[in-house]
Amino acid sequence: MKGFVFHGPGQASWQDVPDPAVKEPTDAVVEVGAVTICGTDLHILKGDVPEVLPGTVLGHEAVGEIVEVGSDVRTVRPGDRVLISCITSCGRCRFCREGSYGQCRGGGGWILGHLIDGTQAEYVRVPCADLSVHPLPSAVRSEDAVLLADIFPTSYEVGVLNGHVRPGDTVAVVGAGPIGLATVVTARLFSPERIIAVDLVPDRLEAARRLGADAVADVREAPGQLVADLTDGLGADVVIEAVGVPESFELCTRIVRPGGHVANIGVHGRPATLHLEDLWSRNVTITTGLVDTYSTPTLLRMAAAGRLPTGQLVTHGFPLAQMEEAYEVFSKAGETGALKVVLGVAQHAEVAVPTA
Repeated sequence: MKGFVFHGPGQASWQDVPDPAVKEPTDAVVEVGAVTICGTDLHILKGDVPEVLPGTVLGHEAVGEIVEVGSDVRTVRPGDRVLISCITSCGRCRFCREGSYGQCRGGGGWILGHLIDGTQAEYVRVPCADLSVHPLPSAVRSEDAVLLADIFPTSYEVGVLNGHVRPGDTVAVVGAGPIGLATVVTARLFSPERIIAVDLVPDRLEAARRLGADAVADVREAPGQLVADLTDGLGADVVIEAVGVPESFELCTRIVRPGGHVANIGVHGRPATLHLEDLWSRNVTITTGLVDTYSTPTLLRMAAAGRLPTGQLVTHGFPLAQMEEAYEVFSKAGETGALKVVLGVAQHAEVAVPTA
């Protein structure tokens, strides 16, 4: 089969790789029907995630059909259409028992496309299948469901819930890429007074408006002043970092109000300065986190009911064989207007940027 293989910083290719097979009784093998590219994959290619070894097939988000299961798998069977979670859960360790699946110590956590071969391939082996794949309702299209593998649970859990968004809050989302846009969507579920999106790409700020942001700010044009003007100088109740660079994190700590929350989602490859000389007296709570995906069943139900506009984030579609081209388009989002790209057997042409 073919897969997208990491060869070291700045090097990857779509090439022949061995077919996956069931290795453990809890494994499933899935034929990939739709897959997407994550900003974390770009961090891997830049060398920001050194645990990823050369020779690893990338990718941790996919929808597909079960083709084989191990003898201990009970919840799915061959022929089932499933969502593959970006997080693998053994279900037995201390962290899994607490619902902290991202910290799994039983062979799970974030392993697909990180510690083992991932989903950007024609087939993928999924360990601990009973808890790591989700049967898909027929009402949810594959190209919509694949966004529930990572970015929607990540934005919801690590951003909105960790940030304690409440009705009437002012929420600032720094970064209007796919994760930031999913954060705008899921923050709206809690009826904040306003959501402010900050980015440097006009198309992404427009997408943020379309998806529910009440105000937008170019990061180069004093976004802190806009936040101050809208909050009588207090700052935002919740600020969510969705980029993963020092400058964006430090901006978040400057625009949060005393007693507010900064929720970091971004994957950081460089140190950021924590200005405790300014923050120590301001009662600010800062959270970090790897998604646990405990919210995936809830988000799936909401998507099936038409309550989550996941498909509005998909701007480009490609067949699997054009993986390298898809990476090129996604990595140059400022030029191409790409938000999320979806690849799969039905994705044979670029799809138009949504306008509603």
